[in-house]
Formats: sequence, C-alpha cells, structure tokens
Amino acid sequence: MFLNRFNFRRLRLTLMLWAGLGVAAGSSCSKETTPQPEAPIAVQTHLVNSTLIGEYSPSVVASRVSGIPLVGALVRYPIRVYKLTYTTQNTDGQQVTASGALLVPVTTQALPLLSYQHGTISPDGEDRSPSYYSASSEVYSAVSVLASTGYIVSAPDYIGYGASKALPHPYEHAASLASTSLDMMRAAKEFCEKQKVGLNKKNFLLGYSEGGYATMALHKLIEEKFPTEFAVTASAPGAGAYHKSAFADYILGSDQNLSFLSSYVWVLDTYNRVYNINRAPSYYFNQPWATQLQANPFSDVPEKPSELFTGTFRTSILNKTDAPMTTAFRDNDIYDWKPKAPVALFHGTADDYVPYFNSEDAYKAMRARGATQVTLHPIEGGNHFTSVARYTLEALGFISQY
Repeated sequence: MFLNRFNFRRLRLTLMLWAGLGVAAGSSCSKETTPQPEAPIAVQTHLVNSTLIGEYSPSVVASRVSGIPLVGALVRYPIRVYKLTYTTQNTDGQQVTASGALLVPVTTQALPLLSYQHGTISPDGEDRSPSYYSASSEVYSAVSVLASTGYIVSAPDYIGYGASKALPHPYEHAASLASTSLDMMRAAKEFCEKQKVGLNKKNFLLGYSEGGYATMALHKLIEEKFPTEFAVTASAPGAGAYHKSAFADYILGSDQNLSFLSSYVWVLDTYNRVYNINRAPSYYFNQPWATQLQANPFSDVPEKPSELFTGTFRTSILNKTDAPMTTAFRDNDIYDWKPKAPVALFHGTADDYVPYFNSEDAYKAMRARGATQVTLHPIEGGNHFTSVARYTLEALGFISQY
C-alpha cells in the first residue's frame, strides 16, 4: 500500500470530476473454456443489517449538480439511501463483514439493478467510501443522479473501507474485488425482497479506474460462475488496468518518468501479501526507498522505474524468471475472455496513468474469442482524469440502450 500524496491529489481530482458531472447519463494464448453454470446452492443470507441514511427529493439531488447545465433535468425520482452490511470472503477465505451503499428510487415501478464500483480511495479518504455518503464522494452526487434516473444502485465499499476498514484493501486484486461486489449485489437483492422493492431482470455494471477493473472482474465472475443468479445485461468499464502482466512489462522496461509508480507499489504490496510471496521491500525497491516504505507504506517514491525498483526485480519480471510474482500478475489478467453480454470499453488515448493498451488489448482478445458485442470507445486525447466527463456521459448513454 504505497501511494504518494501527489498521485492521491490527482486521483481525488478524478472523484471530483465524477461528483461534478452528476452522471448525465497482445492477447494471451490460454485456451477458451466454456463457462459452466453454478451448481445449485443452499439458500445463504448475505445481508446482515440495513440503516436508512436519508431520503432525498429530486430537487435536492438536482441541486448537487446545479453547476452542470441540463444535468439536473435528468433527475426523476426521489431516492432513499441505505447503508448495508453483509458477509463476504476476504482474500484468505475468511468470512468478514463488509458494507456499501444502496440507492433506491422511490417508485412502485420495478427497476434494474446497477452495480457501481468506485475508483481508488486513498488511505486518508475513508469518508469517500460509498456507505459514508459524504458530500466529497462520487456516490453523493454523480451516482445519486444516476439512481434518480431509474436505477437501483448497489455501491460496495470493498474490503478495507467502511465496515471492514480495519483490514488492508486488496488493491487491484481481481478475485476479491469481484466477489465483494457480487456479495453486495446479493445483499441488495435480499434487501429489496424484504422491503418489497421491485427489481426487474436487468443488471448493469459500471465503474472507472480501479472501479473499471473491478467491473470487468465482476462481469467475468458472474458470467463464468453465476450466470443464472445474475444475468448481466450490459457493462461499461472505464480505464481499467485489465492486462496486468503487460502493464508490469511496460513499467519495468521503461526509462521514462511514470506518474503512477506509487499506485503500482500498492499493487505489488497487495500481491506480495495476498499470494503469500512475503518478500521484504528490499527485494523490490532500491535504497533509501525500501527502508522508507517499510517504515511508511504511503511515503513518496521517485517516478523513474530504474531509480525505484531493483535491477534484480526488473530483470526477473522482464525475463519471466520470477515465478511467484509472474503468476500473480497472470492471475489478475482479466482482459482475455469471452463475455456474452454487451461490453463497452471506454479509455482515454493519452492516459498516462492506466495506459490505453489495457482496453485495446481487452477488445482485441475478446473479439478474437468471438465476442461480437464488445465495443471499444477511445476518448481521443483524453488522459486518466480529463476522460472522466466523456466516460460518465457515454456510459449512461450506452446502458440506456438496454
């Protein structure tokens, strides 16, 4: 877990853009396998508790995006916002209590369920996790407008935030991001059944940055393991790091300054722990940063890979001789599979935080497997932060077709 303050400010800008918008709206050589439907499972309760945070009129929701012309006109229903707590599994298989926000339009009409996966939240930004429903969070404004247009929104905090804030967040770990989000959907469904809230059969998935990665992982998990429980209607992941192994090669083979290295250190720390590799920081990082990161995991790091990472680590990844970490990267590659539901991949072509090739590789790999409903939506000239506006507007436009 090693993000420096500069990059957190940039990530915070992304969240502010989300809030201000108000939501107007090389492949691997692994063989394709046919996803098998899940075996019948015993009834299992995921929902632990629900607490009403508040009810908000259309005018109140619209006022949160008053600075954006015409966006407030999209607001339709009052919404009730709840904090849900539910059971899920941590990366070690242990059951934990997690949390999230559920946004419910006030109407008798049966509405779609939309799982919204949030972007990176810094360690000092706990109050921006969905279940806090604070004014600084994207859920408070952007996602509230989305809900008011007619979606029941399930917004998981993820492990490491909200009810599970005492645990480390498994940053960019596909399996746990997907399972925690799916269990939140299950809890949302249980809540709706108990409260007689009408759900139709449509299920949408949205998210940007880490949320885009989580959205892709969730879509893959549902279609491959639980296709009869939640049939995905469509998903629109934005700017996710789907091709982890190629991303590693890109970073460790670069001689250029890379503004996102502190975020990448967080990824390494997560995989080092989750996959029980358990190496000391001195294996990965040159001094004095190894000692510095050991003492303060969120301290600043240099932007040049050759300055930060040891030659041993760089060479072993590029030559594929570091079996444990190479396996971890490949385990988190989620770009090469065959989705059945429509997928719209959004990404800025000038993204210097999560390179565009992640979405391009996913598009090519999926199409090569015969996924005919996958589309690539380049945001020309957009970087990781300036692309948020286009993503937000166009993602809503995309799912509105279904």
